[in-house]
Amino acid sequence: MSSATSTTSLPSGLAVLTTFPDVLFIPEIIFGGLVWILVASSKIPSPMLQGWVMFVSVFCFIMSTTLLCLYICGVHGGSSFWVTLDVIFQETAALFYLSAAVLEAYFTYSIRLLSVNTVYQENIAAVVFAFLATLMYVIHKVCSLLRWKSS
Repeated sequence: MSSATSTTSLPSGLAVLTTFPDVLFIPEIIFGGLVWILVASSKIPSPMLQGWVMFVSVFCFIMSTTLLCLYICGVHGGSSFWVTLDVIFQETAALFYLSAAVLEAYFTYSIRLLSVNTVYQENIAAVVFAFLATLMYVIHKVCSLLRWKSS
């Protein structure tokens, strides 16, 4: 795998799956999909909090999948616009996921005594995967910023 600072433009084709930080799209999609599934399958006594978590997980899942497919297809064509777009998306996704993970943790903490054990465990799993997705997006953001700075 090449480092983030040695690659000044976005890779295309299957090289996306072998270059860092672009390979982080895979765990971002997996962890985001798990958050989506776990929140959707749990009971929702607080729709405002969990609605935001659902919005973030669905939005980031769709956008990450779309960007990955566009990069694999080579739509970017080496343009610096796409490097900037990547930075903007990764920064937005990291901020959104951090807020969603904190809200989901707060929600899970507040329902610990009121809910059934399986619902509580689903929400704990959603919190863990939301923080893992946040970590992936933050790492991707930092490496994308380094790539953007060097381009």
